[in-house]
Amino acid sequence: MRNGTDAALVPEAIENRWQVLKSEIERHNRLYYMEAVPELSDLEYDALMRETQELEDEYPALATPDSPTQRVGGAPIEGFTTVAHTIPMLSIDNTYNAAELAQFDARVRKGLDGPVPEYLVELKLDGVSMSLRYEDGVLVRAATRGDGVRGDDVTQNVRTIRSLPLRLENAPAVIEVRGEVYLTHPELERINRERDAEGLEPFRNPRNTAAGTLKLLDSREVARRRLDIFIYEMVVSSDVLPPTHGETLDLLTRMGFPVNPNSTLCRDIDGVVKVCEEWRTRRFSLDYATDGMVVKVNSRAQRDLLGTTSKAPRWVIAYKFPAEIAQTRLRDIVVQVGKSGALTPVAEMDPVPLAGTVVKRATLHNFDDLAQKDLRVGDLVEVQKAGEIIPQVLRHIPGERPAGAPPFPLPHACPACGSEVHKDPDGAILRCLNMACPAQRKGRLEHFSSRKAMNIDGLGPALVEQLVDRGLVADASDLYRLDREKLLTMERMGEKSAENLLAAVEASKTRSLARLLFGLGIRHVGSRTSEILADHFRDIDMLMAAKAESLTGLSDIGEVVAESIVEFFEVEENQKLIQRFREAGVRLADGEKAAVSGPQPLAGLVLVATGSLLNYSRDGIEARIKSLGGKSSGSVSRKTDYVIAGAEAGSKLEKAQTLGVKVLSEEEFEELVRSRSEGRQ
Repeated sequence: MRNGTDAALVPEAIENRWQVLKSEIERHNRLYYMEAVPELSDLEYDALMRETQELEDEYPALATPDSPTQRVGGAPIEGFTTVAHTIPMLSIDNTYNAAELAQFDARVRKGLDGPVPEYLVELKLDGVSMSLRYEDGVLVRAATRGDGVRGDDVTQNVRTIRSLPLRLENAPAVIEVRGEVYLTHPELERINRERDAEGLEPFRNPRNTAAGTLKLLDSREVARRRLDIFIYEMVVSSDVLPPTHGETLDLLTRMGFPVNPNSTLCRDIDGVVKVCEEWRTRRFSLDYATDGMVVKVNSRAQRDLLGTTSKAPRWVIAYKFPAEIAQTRLRDIVVQVGKSGALTPVAEMDPVPLAGTVVKRATLHNFDDLAQKDLRVGDLVEVQKAGEIIPQVLRHIPGERPAGAPPFPLPHACPACGSEVHKDPDGAILRCLNMACPAQRKGRLEHFSSRKAMNIDGLGPALVEQLVDRGLVADASDLYRLDREKLLTMERMGEKSAENLLAAVEASKTRSLARLLFGLGIRHVGSRTSEILADHFRDIDMLMAAKAESLTGLSDIGEVVAESIVEFFEVEENQKLIQRFREAGVRLADGEKAAVSGPQPLAGLVLVATGSLLNYSRDGIEARIKSLGGKSSGSVSRKTDYVIAGAEAGSKLEKAQTLGVKVLSEEEFEELVRSRSEGRQ
């Protein structure tokens, strides 16, 4: 049985089953994320997680910090607290060539006054430095580097990293390690595909994305981005630290930490130089970003002799790979239209070898960037790979421009459909808002049929591609005009599959207005905003007639979102699309609100929950408010009736006090429910 009053309420059989589930999930995490030999399908793994979560929902005492359910993220926090590092996280001096590495070796030898040092050479990961502290084997704190002395406590976000153990086996009572949080190239590509489908700008590189993700206040969103980590150092231990760095890495691996396997022990600096040169090109085969090598004295005793300066240890140095820059001729600038309608200028160049591949094309990001760099067709340009992945044009070479080369004109019409383009109110992106634009068809159709939108089972990317390429579907309304004979002409489409797809399309006609609005793919309008719009207007015609001023009057809808909605419905092609939905029998209105069972004592009230509540999770209190007829909002405004404040309530509580909004404890919230249920206001 677990210790504590609450634990006494957990039956022994339940406790034992939970322990088995916890161990199994962590074992499968290790097999999947660290050893690349998974034994379970995603469905089987999810079943284990679901059972664990159900047990913890019924017996909250089981939900310990090392439970695998903590990896999926919890309620959003108000902000990060700053914590002091036990040992400062100093910076590392840089070097850029073999001669500077030799100078480092000479300084080390001089500091040791005779002994010949060995060096361990590791990859320098291009991520975010992290300090992690474990007590009694359990992760209790994760902090960013910050200024080296103090950093932000991001424990809740770091717990979402599935390769990182939340509990160590056979570990010292206290241990503090250092590591690097990173994002893989495939994961960044996946995130950017989703952002593109939602009409958001893609992230530029893995490092900045990882850093920004760690600072998100909602750990549930952090969990969705699948960060990873490598541990590279042990700085505090209640046991004696191993005598060499190589033995330290072996010990960290045995404890269950993810340790980068690419480290090499070198007997002298010549061996170090050789390893660094080998990795200049070999690094391009990795699925994560590196920007150099880290050279460390292997002996801990020798490290102690060398000591540190005020800024950096004397026993370690970073060898930075030189940025690979190539020159080539810019042959053309073409405008691409993305799935979200974003117009992007792309440079087409003479092929040139760069960072392990041959580069022929490079994004120019947006038209403001193109104008600022003043790139013109025919220019001799310098190209490099941003973050070793994405080719980008740095500049043109003065004096190499052909006579009379004109500036590239800013497009006013979509090159794919001819519709007028609009500039995003919050950025430099030009965008085509025509949903019938052929360049956007496939992506928009996939989004329209997705689970959170119209949920058309069986309509995946491969089938969408066939339907569009064969001219059977131009926009989402054409899905409702498909017939059995046309579908049977498709590859790998049998009679049963065709019948199932047609049944799924027919069923989607009755989806809610919120799902339809989300499926339309209006920029900045996600599933939550779609629900707010559908709940208020109840009819798409009412929404189409709404002005920006009336939209901003709704909670959680600002000027940028309101303007995006108005612009979308002003496009004639989009108006015609809605009419075709109407003709096909798609539901365009929710009618009267469905009757809600049970009393509705909070009807007409807007409530905001903040801080850590004793009896509710964030999702739980929001569900409770809605079940009682109230509206749960994510922000405090003058429209807010009550704020429910738990422990460590932050800026929302301060804003409520400033605006004079009544603040309730959990007990006062329950009393409010009781009094209104009994007719006492």
